[in-house]
Amino acid sequence: MAPNLESQPSSWPTTDSKHDKPISPNLLDRKFKVGQPDQVYVGDITYIHTQEGWLYLAVVIDLYSRQVVGWSMAEHMRTKLVNDALLMAIWKRKPDKGLLWHTDRGSQYASESHRALLKQHSISQSMSRKGNCWDNAVSESFFHTLKTELIHHETYQTRSTAKQAVFEYIEVFYNRERRHSANGYLSPVDYELQQMAA
Repeated sequence: MAPNLESQPSSWPTTDSKHDKPISPNLLDRKFKVGQPDQVYVGDITYIHTQEGWLYLAVVIDLYSRQVVGWSMAEHMRTKLVNDALLMAIWKRKPDKGLLWHTDRGSQYASESHRALLKQHSISQSMSRKGNCWDNAVSESFFHTLKTELIHHETYQTRSTAKQAVFEYIEVFYNRERRHSANGYLSPVDYELQQMAA
């Protein structure tokens, strides 16, 4: 099926970086190769068009295997969206203290409640430089892949149908089946299993 380009916005901001909240330094500094799981997570927000309106998706990706370890979807992009995604990752993976968490400078990530969540779980915060999407290239790449392989080929009547499609893409296909060049062309789950057995 050809992509339904008419239903896709050409540009729509998902984070507001023009705010007066504190900005964390870029501790990650594009070091996208990580030696162990649950050392560095990266995250971002994107949007999905449905006939009911926008559906927003926040993800948390483990740089080690590129596995999406946390995600959240809602019809808003308030701080709760990103907090819920990170809480899922913490609950599933139980990372040690000192995890590095890298995002853009969006107001959700700079908010007081998000910083409190990071402090509660002893997570260090890193943010991209102003206007530099390459500093968060892994998150950007995942969203590009998601939209190219799934979103741009569908017209979603409801947010519910979009949520189900994205859930299946992440949990059934992307994490478990889709091969990734950074993993020696293994899926994120298979790469982690191989490294554990080595």
